[in-house]
Amino acid sequence: MQNSDMEQLVHLAKSRNKEAFTDLIQMNMAQMYKVSLSILMNDDDVADAIQESILNCWEKISTLREEKYFRTWLIRILINNSYAILNDRKRYTDLSEWEEPAFVDEYIFELKEALGKLDEKYRLVMTLYYVYDLKTSEIAELAGLSKSTVTTRLQRGREILAKYYGDFR
Repeated sequence: MQNSDMEQLVHLAKSRNKEAFTDLIQMNMAQMYKVSLSILMNDDDVADAIQESILNCWEKISTLREEKYFRTWLIRILINNSYAILNDRKRYTDLSEWEEPAFVDEYIFELKEALGKLDEKYRLVMTLYYVYDLKTSEIAELAGLSKSTVTTRLQRGREILAKYYGDFR
């Protein structure tokens, strides 16, 4: 889908068109899942974060200033909701209680396993860069970090994964 098509859907969604909003969410669902999974590492929490983000977006879509930034705006809301769930979970559960997904997709399993080797701060930037295909400047804006911090975290994340997977060769 071209940017102008997405901007038209956003314009319609801002005028409370439910079908247009649903189309926008469906277009971004796979990326939303991957981004939230990189933070939460738990399918139930990911589902909660996505659901809360969709509701927040529907309620606040009229506040979006420029249609072309819908995807960035949506992901920023998702990241905030994912961190809120993570912070709540840290208060109430032990990290050893993470659940495995009910449906095991081989790609998702490998992604989750690889991301599980990383600290959360590296997981987020690695996911946004490699899965969501964002530029370092966009990641910096979304995560509230400097561009150099994003670059450093990407490099350290790569080094950690290379060391881990290099040990199995």
